[in-house]
Amino acid sequence: MRLAGFLMIILFKLSVKVHEKMKHIIASSLLLFCLLPCNLSAHEVESPADSSKVEKSTLYKALTFIGAYYPTSIIVMNNTWYKGKESVPFHFYNDNAGYLQVDKFGHMFGGYVYSYIGYFGLLKLGATRKEALIFGSTLGFVLQFPIEIMDGLHEGYGFSWGDIAANTMGSALVFGQELLFREQMVKYKFSYWESEYSKNSNGYYGETTMNRLLKDYNGHTYWFSMPLNKLVFKQSTPPWLNIAVGYGANGMYGEFDNITSYNGVPIPETERYRQYLLSLDIDWTRIKTDSQFLKALFKGMAFVKLPFPTIEYNSKGQFKGYWIYY
Repeated sequence: MRLAGFLMIILFKLSVKVHEKMKHIIASSLLLFCLLPCNLSAHEVESPADSSKVEKSTLYKALTFIGAYYPTSIIVMNNTWYKGKESVPFHFYNDNAGYLQVDKFGHMFGGYVYSYIGYFGLLKLGATRKEALIFGSTLGFVLQFPIEIMDGLHEGYGFSWGDIAANTMGSALVFGQELLFREQMVKYKFSYWESEYSKNSNGYYGETTMNRLLKDYNGHTYWFSMPLNKLVFKQSTPPWLNIAVGYGANGMYGEFDNITSYNGVPIPETERYRQYLLSLDIDWTRIKTDSQFLKALFKGMAFVKLPFPTIEYNSKGQFKGYWIYY
């Protein structure tokens, strides 16, 4: 709990302005992840048959947290990125083309993480599968929706249907897989490596590693990771070895168009382009262990794509290969 609060303070006190919604998604995900029941196994769990065995006090704590999330979020938002912004009549903002949709993949990731933790957290607490589906796997949409409402009421922002769609898709990825497969066959993961563009941005992407992690979308990659033995070599492939399809974009010095200078210093001219990636990965939830330390470690790595050899095809028509890509 103290760690989560400390992480949130760090994120919200950054001196260089970050893309605001992504900052909230990452900070809130860290908070929710740190509040996950400490005994949640790295393996995906099934609900006990008898729902009367629910640890009521723990469940009440979880519900209290969710109830407290809304007013806390409003207070935090009003004192950070909405501070100094004039309240205006509710309005809309179309940012669907922003950052070549990397931002939307980020919103989907936030919805997925919230819903994944909500679903398996409720199962671990003893809720039935139906209850976990209704109240847990929809958590991503429920928790992110107030942000869009607040955006629609403040100058400089706006209610984004694209963000709503992305948030919903994140929750739907958890909900839909549980209905179709009764497991999370496809994991949605994130990776980041500081891009060459941030080094040439003259501070546009921030002066610290944390600033650039949050603001430099060129370094973001979002992955759909699936067990390889579900596709080929079912008997000989370990269940934890995955194949991953990723999406990213490069050449971006701005949301819709590239800026030409920052703080009076020219920004190098670049071409914006999309990246489509194919790689290997590890699904930590499928590695069985009796070690409590390893269980905690695996839980912390559940949403992170590991570096592996990768093939890229991009919108410039180029094929590239990397011995290690992250």
